[in-house]
Amino acid sequence: MFNDIGPLEVVTLVVLAVLVFGPDKLPKLIQDVSRTIRKIREFSDSAKEDIRSELGPEFKDFEFEDLNPKTFIRKQLDSDELGLKEIRNGFDLKKEMAEVTDAVHTVGELEESGSAGAAGGSGGTSGGRVDMQKRPETPGKTEKPDAGDPPPFDTDAT
Repeated sequence: MFNDIGPLEVVTLVVLAVLVFGPDKLPKLIQDVSRTIRKIREFSDSAKEDIRSELGPEFKDFEFEDLNPKTFIRKQLDSDELGLKEIRNGFDLKKEMAEVTDAVHTVGELEESGSAGAAGGSGGTSGGRVDMQKRPETPGKTEKPDAGDPPPFDTDAT
């Protein structure tokens, strides 16, 4: 519960509690807090038992910790009912990314050689890279519409 608190922080909290509440009221306060925590735990345990009894015998091994999404996913991935470990071990992300990068460079080199032959070598990109910032020009595009004209309606955008 308190895995993050170190010994220096505990000492600081104790000193602060003594200064705020005083040494004569501190034992009574500790008893009240511990009693409240005990009641909350009892209430929580009884609520869990009520839920388990209402769910029926098919949920007798149900754990409330499984409702945490991280725990649920970890438990499902560790069970390996679907053969996910084999898929996970057979998939090499670095290899796949290298193949995609090579394919992009190959396409870039092909485009460069095609445009170099057509334009005399002046229209290609350098180093086999594709210029992603350059936008292709659309043929038949008109100038800006007049101020009174409504913008064009695009059915695919809605």
